[in-house]
Amino acid sequence: MIPGLYAIVDVDSLARAGRAPLDFARRVLDAGPLAALQLRAKSAGARDLLALAAALRPLCVDAKTPFFVNDRPDVAWLAGADGVHLGQDDLPLDLARRVAPGLQVGVSSHVPAEFAAALLTDADYVAVGPVYATATKADAAPVVGVATLRSLCAAGGERAVVAIGGITLASAAEIHGAGARAGAVIGALLVDDADVTATARALHRALAGT
Repeated sequence: MIPGLYAIVDVDSLARAGRAPLDFARRVLDAGPLAALQLRAKSAGARDLLALAAALRPLCVDAKTPFFVNDRPDVAWLAGADGVHLGQDDLPLDLARRVAPGLQVGVSSHVPAEFAAALLTDADYVAVGPVYATATKADAAPVVGVATLRSLCAAGGERAVVAIGGITLASAAEIHGAGARAGAVIGALLVDDADVTATARALHRALAGT
């Protein structure tokens, strides 16, 4: 994973704003190559999720940006994605690799104990958050804070750490300074269509420290 922006296409957030996921993703990917792009569609059925993932995959290939699907290793594998992101309540990592061999797998962590447990696995990256308060998830875990993020990044050694939760352009440099390989962003990308690409590019550069 290259340093920078891990963009999340959150279908539910986009639906509330009356925006089409594919059009939005194209604008984000025009800022690429990025660290990654993830499809997150909590309320979508498997058939609709697979169709959207299959449509997103070639866009990510063209943008030279790794493509991840949230929660569903089966859908990620069928769509030809590069990887899957697993939450604490999703399929265990070892079973996900059996379901979808060859995929990269990232896992979420919200407290130091979860982060330490993730380091004992072969997860390709570990997400930490929410670093800041976020309105994207109604059931978000308590805020981790930058100091904890910094200590976990140091403890992670060579393992890639992806910070998530409330990241904005104003805080992106702080995320990079704490040692995170990338910053996962939903809300800060939900700007006017004409500004999405420039915002994604600015976030990518700030999160990469360039």
